Amino acid sequence: MVIDDTICAVSTNLGESAINIIRLSGNDAIKIVSSVFLGADLKNVESWTINHGFIINDLGERIDEVLVSIFKAPRSYTRENVVEINTHGGNYVTSRILSLIISKGARLAEAGEFTKRAFLNGRIDLSEAEAVMDVISARSKKALEIANKELSGNTHQFIESLRKELESLLLLITVNIDYPEYEDEVKITDNEIVKTTSSLIEKIQKALEEAENMRVYREGIKTIILGKPNVGKSSLLNALIKEDKAIVTNISGTTRDIVEGEVNIGGIILHLIDTAGIRQTDDPIEKIGIFKSIEKLNEAELVLLVLDHSQKMSEEDRYLLQMTQNKKRIILGNKTDLNKEKIEEVETLDVSALTKEGLPLLEEKIKEMFINEEIGDSSGAFISSSRHISLLNKALLSLKSAKDAAINKEYVDMAMIDLKDAYDVLGLITGKTASDTLIDELFAKFCLGK
Repeated sequence: MVIDDTICAVSTNLGESAINIIRLSGNDAIKIVSSVFLGADLKNVESWTINHGFIINDLGERIDEVLVSIFKAPRSYTRENVVEINTHGGNYVTSRILSLIISKGARLAEAGEFTKRAFLNGRIDLSEAEAVMDVISARSKKALEIANKELSGNTHQFIESLRKELESLLLLITVNIDYPEYEDEVKITDNEIVKTTSSLIEKIQKALEEAENMRVYREGIKTIILGKPNVGKSSLLNALIKEDKAIVTNISGTTRDIVEGEVNIGGIILHLIDTAGIRQTDDPIEKIGIFKSIEKLNEAELVLLVLDHSQKMSEEDRYLLQMTQNKKRIILGNKTDLNKEKIEEVETLDVSALTKEGLPLLEEKIKEMFINEEIGDSSGAFISSSRHISLLNKALLSLKSAKDAAINKEYVDMAMIDLKDAYDVLGLITGKTASDTLIDELFAKFCLGK
């Protein structure tokens, strides 16, 4: 793909601030900024330099005092000429400079287009491009650590090593197909397919085991707070996020819609969802809330099932225990600050959303269930994206199918189809076999100016 235009965008959040940064990338980036810059001759300055001066309009009037950074191709973020203009913060001055640059020949960049150019120009692969956004969106130390490992090329190296082994095996099979008269070659090929696929399957399975842990750090845990009405679900949400977000009253059925919040526990973001209390009701609005609660339960990765420790177990409690028995859950006995009833049927973690008693123990329990401090150390593959995990699972199925074909002495062409499929699927992770549509969809999720 030939890229012959120059793009520009504001790379910082617009608003009143100390500075805003306007970024340009393309063959004419330096030329365009030079035409509106009063100061050093930017076409002749050294790369990786910062230059003081003024942005001026066509009448020679000064719009703003700026610092202009020059990054000459190919040693730049996009491998094109890149210019960054540090302006004073403020919507008006930034918009005027951006409009001036566009009038000189640049075009407004699409979301993620700078990083897309870095990918198209071969500076980074698709997994590294996705890691750029992971760095930006990281909300914990561990999530940032994983994103930086992916950005450093760990994922790229792991995937390309798998594809290289597959490529060698596919070449061997091609020789076998081209020269079928050599019976020994058939036997050698079958043995090699079994040996190579077994090795690849083991490596991918190990990476997938670690990937699920890393996905939790990257994306957080969808956590639903479930219980019958008035057991203290909303109070628990407020206590965990340390904010009075959900309305709390002693009237059953107060929560009728989904209320959400987030909390960082040991480096993992819990996406907390407070739901309507589940019970039999004739109230049409409350029924809708209960239906939404059940929908959210199906999506949840962790259930905080709240029982009322000040009352005996009810049929509604038993119904919820049965409903969540196959989900990863923690059963909480709330309201320990009141007269405590013994809940004999299940083991509970006793808490009080009012006094915060037991909440540190709840956080420790969640850490035990989800946190593995040694993730990513054994396979060397830092896979955390749901997209990458899905593609690895597809490749795994193809490799198992190829292995079975070789074991069962089927025509080698059958194994070759599966091996080629695994090779192409792995290429989707790094972008080697990605379609233009897929690439456009991924970069459309980026922020403007990145």
